Amino acid sequence: MEAEIPNEWDCPRCGLPGGQDQKNPPAAPRTEPYKTHLAYVKERRSDADGEAILAEALERLRQRRQI
Repeated sequence: MEAEIPNEWDCPRCGLPGGQDQKNPPAAPRTEPYKTHLAYVKERRSDADGEAILAEALERLRQRRQI
């Protein structure tokens, strides 16, 4: 009986935030989409960097094969 009603809470049915004002409900949280390892690598490296790294790795493999 003495507990305060929170301004916002998570809905137990849908998980979205709920509030006391029905006309102005709280905004849904923004979730980032899942990113693959390749997507993170592409953020850090340009296409030119990727091509240079690939060329370097291929050259090393070709040299190993000749030995």
